[in-house]
Amino acid sequence: MLHKAVQVRLYPTTEQQTLLAQAFGCSRWWWNYLLNKSIETYKETGKGLGRSALNALLPALKKAEDTEWLADCYSQVLQATTLNLTTAYKNFFEKRAGFPKFKSKHGKQSIQYPQNVKIVDDSVKLPGNIGIVKAKIHRPISGKIKTVTVSKTPSGKYFASILTEIEGENPTTSLGKIYGIDLGLKHFAVVTDGEKVSKYDNPRHIAKHEKNLKRKQKKLARKEKGSNSRHKYRKVVAKVYERLSNSRQDFLHKLSYKLVSDSQAVIVESLYVKGMVRNHNLAKAISDVGWGTFTNFLAYKLERKGGKLVEIDRWFPSSKLCSNCFYQVKEMSLDIREWTCPHCGTDHDRDGNAAINIRAEGIRILKVRHSVAGVPPVVGSGEPVRAEGSAVSAVGGEVRPKMGRKSHLRHSPVSTEAPPSSSARVG
Repeated sequence: MLHKAVQVRLYPTTEQQTLLAQAFGCSRWWWNYLLNKSIETYKETGKGLGRSALNALLPALKKAEDTEWLADCYSQVLQATTLNLTTAYKNFFEKRAGFPKFKSKHGKQSIQYPQNVKIVDDSVKLPGNIGIVKAKIHRPISGKIKTVTVSKTPSGKYFASILTEIEGENPTTSLGKIYGIDLGLKHFAVVTDGEKVSKYDNPRHIAKHEKNLKRKQKKLARKEKGSNSRHKYRKVVAKVYERLSNSRQDFLHKLSYKLVSDSQAVIVESLYVKGMVRNHNLAKAISDVGWGTFTNFLAYKLERKGGKLVEIDRWFPSSKLCSNCFYQVKEMSLDIREWTCPHCGTDHDRDGNAAINIRAEGIRILKVRHSVAGVPPVVGSGEPVRAEGSAVSAVGGEVRPKMGRKSHLRHSPVSTEAPPSSSARVG
């Protein structure tokens, strides 16, 4: 089974906006109530509450005088909220995410429908009392609808994220290039396919909107808290952030699509962004560039196509290793952008050399994974090298002895961030 998500724009009527606001409020209140209940229970007993125990609290609340308005909310929306909270706790305990947070009415609002949503012509039919909502469906929605998440952005726009399930096996591909990517700040990505090196400049999205954003934030700060004027102007600031976010997403989607469209494998470094942003001189630039989002985009696009995303360890010495003779220098500060190998005399561009080393290390990992299956890989002959069920051709590229720490293959957009450390490397 294949899963695919499509996000469409919704245009609810004034009455439907009121009903959606009530649903958002009920779901948000229920989430905060359950999270507070779980925290208190854990403090008292040392044990958490499961999904069934949390849902069992709902009938009494619907009958209570202070919270009888919960009965007006579509029941499956509240049950989906319970499921999402228990999933958030599971992700926290398995160290895939942080501790669940309380939700605010000032941020993005969302509810989830686990079933009974239908596509009717150019509209989305939501269960309960909301009914048919006009939508901009820009691409055909195929397969069985699993869940639909309706959200409202801080700027006041409504969207529906429709998750569908399509029958069929995951595709595999043995055709295409193998890309090695070195991510950075001056150049967002330095990419090599084994023959040439391409550089993609960092768009610096925040810098383009910073002057406008600063001016509007200053005006917002002067508005009286709690006033209608402040409430209205919040949307003005939110629209600037939205344009900034959209421009970043557009760049990341286009570049990831370009790389995936003619490749069978993409190799990147597993960067510890959380540690990097502790450097206050680079924190804004690192947060703006969107390395993690770009890696996730590569992951799901490659998975959909049948390709592989390989993440090598962030401690792999890609910048300090000569791609010609494999000599490794001891230290190299960030201000050194070009260097000459003291062993073989080869002149290197720092980022281009790193991309070549990252690609070669990724090919080595694919060969190792393939050899574990008992079939010797062939490099440079054009024959496919299979990596965990998918055909990956390791045409071209050098293979050298293993250096650095353990690396791994990425199969999905789920984060595989390494445990925290006292230092982190950039470039």
